[in-house]
Amino acid sequence: MLQIAGPAALALASLQADDVHFLRSLSKAELHAHLNGSIPINTILELAQQYSPSIAHTTVEDKAVAKTIERLKSGVSLNEVSDFFYLFPAIYALTSAPQALQTATCAVLQSFLNDDGTNGPQCTYLELRTTPRETPHMTREDYLETVLIEMERYPATQAALIVSVDRRMSDMDIEECVNLAIKFKNSGRRVVGIDLCGDPLKGDMQIFTKHILRAKEAGLGLTVHIAETTKNTPEESQLLLSWRPDRLGHATFISEELKDEFFADTPQQTMLPECDTGITKPQARASDANGWYKPCIEICLSSNLLCKSVLSLDAHHIHDYLKNDHPVVICTDDVLPFRTSCLGEYALLLAQRPLGLGLDRKDIERLAKMGMDAAFLRPRT
Repeated sequence: MLQIAGPAALALASLQADDVHFLRSLSKAELHAHLNGSIPINTILELAQQYSPSIAHTTVEDKAVAKTIERLKSGVSLNEVSDFFYLFPAIYALTSAPQALQTATCAVLQSFLNDDGTNGPQCTYLELRTTPRETPHMTREDYLETVLIEMERYPATQAALIVSVDRRMSDMDIEECVNLAIKFKNSGRRVVGIDLCGDPLKGDMQIFTKHILRAKEAGLGLTVHIAETTKNTPEESQLLLSWRPDRLGHATFISEELKDEFFADTPQQTMLPECDTGITKPQARASDANGWYKPCIEICLSSNLLCKSVLSLDAHHIHDYLKNDHPVVICTDDVLPFRTSCLGEYALLLAQRPLGLGLDRKDIERLAKMGMDAAFLRPRT
């Protein structure tokens, strides 16, 4: 059973039993969950016990990872968000071989999609995202194959994979990841989209454009982490939006001018020109037949609160999108550090202020449907 803490736990505890039953009964889509940030802590501890490095720890980074893994083996108290983030280099080491990655992927899928006998599955449909890593034990293709084998144990109506490309990648690495995503999709495997992720202040976004648009031409959905910090410029946001992503991750600090484009009553092209590639692309689901561009916003309430990119629920940017009836999907981001769940995030919608947003059931039903409608699994039109 997933244990949650923090804002989501407080919101959930404030609800009546029939409220919790209502939230559990909703068909919910989880569309912004990172594989390595969603591994249950018990699985991480299990992998740590089995871990035996094949090479000497020579660098400072190697030694730090080895020390963290030894701490995990001996038992460690994890209470604050900061306690979890130092684990990520160790998690990458622990999942650097196919068998360990398979174990981790299986555990993540089970935590979201399996009925534990008391609470039911977290969500109805999951689009799990991960960046394919090359390690001494596997290629990037091996990495994706390992994840897909576990994912395809579930019906296509329950689980699919988004391939992430990291902002710090070289042109060659981006090309390889996109090529693999297209290859797996074209061979009928469960790859449905591309994600841009990583340190929001790193990388030259211009070098991604040709690769991203090639992925879209191949029929893959597109989601991008965008405007995650105040240091991300409107010019960068305009470039990312020119790719016409179907969904936007976080979008915490999107400028008011760009929001006005989303919320406009008539189609506008002045701020958001589409990249001119000279090729005919399938129309993105984010654009309707009249030309309005309405990318779905992937909202991660606990993540924003605990990372302090948003000071309170009252100040959260979700209010702008709700007020303008703009599509959003409620997501967890990384359940490991943020100690949340799909149910916990929906509890933050229903709980009365200040513990939640105090939305009524009808509005929450509408939000859940928005999320299901934003899934890349749906046929592109």
